[in-house]
Amino acid sequence: MANRVELWDIPKNKDTCMIVGWRHWVDGGAISSGLPTYLVEQTGARQIGRINPDDFYLFQLPGLPQFLRPLIVHHEGHPDALHTPRNEFHYAEVGGKGFVFFVGDEPHLNAERYVQDMLGAARTLGVKTIVMLGGIYAEVPYDKERVFTAIYSLPSLKDKVSALTVDLSNYQGPSSISSYLCKRAGENGQPLVGLYAFCPIYQFGEADEPTETVHIENDFVAWLGAMRRINHLLGAGFDLDILEDRARHLTKVMKKRIQRLDEKHPNLGIIEAMERMSNQFEERSFSPLPDVWEDELRRLSEQYFPPEDDAEE
Repeated sequence: MANRVELWDIPKNKDTCMIVGWRHWVDGGAISSGLPTYLVEQTGARQIGRINPDDFYLFQLPGLPQFLRPLIVHHEGHPDALHTPRNEFHYAEVGGKGFVFFVGDEPHLNAERYVQDMLGAARTLGVKTIVMLGGIYAEVPYDKERVFTAIYSLPSLKDKVSALTVDLSNYQGPSSISSYLCKRAGENGQPLVGLYAFCPIYQFGEADEPTETVHIENDFVAWLGAMRRINHLLGAGFDLDILEDRARHLTKVMKKRIQRLDEKHPNLGIIEAMERMSNQFEERSFSPLPDVWEDELRRLSEQYFPPEDDAEE
């Protein structure tokens, strides 16, 4: 790990968690790549380390030369930029808690080594809990709260994860790097939770030849749902006002977009189809009422029964 992982700053906060995402195939709504990046920007997090890319990425595969190669940008013949895979650790403190934000590119090679490097870095940084994020495109209503499915690394986490209003995953099939990481974290005794949102995608027209395909690139409704769960699970205090505004705006934009498509293709009955989908959908809101009641009771107690020192003043 010493040669592949660089950590040039190791914060000393004893209450540190890690939020993890990748640019990879389980990134519907950009919840995996976009949300951690958003948190880095909102918290002013500083970069504290990285995983060097040398051992983990292919340059090309026969027949697929354009998909794996790094992107180069020239300006009047001069190479201005070279975009190579990046796996970076950032750090910020929110409400007294330490948060490591990791955003990376899913590796092509040596997954075992990559995962052990990540888990080793988490141990070095004193991370208590890792939360991974992912998104899956599905035909779900754009104007309802997103459905989440979840995985966890240790049996002792099951009740905490179940309380997040999620479906516990029964997936069987090809593994993403996040599922791989979850399995190895459990074997190492490291607490890890994966949250995966179902994000809207629609194909209007014939099944074999859709007339229009609509999906949400940055699904702020899903981002908001994930952050509400993270705040509850980790006892975090992330401010969600901006995400709430963006989620409301996204819903309005999607409504207008659907209306325009319906006007463009009146024979497809797009609005009727969306209404049927919405009516058949069972929305499950995440409302951690125990926390709400505890906060309200604490507020009332402080208001009407102040501590003795305050009362004497």
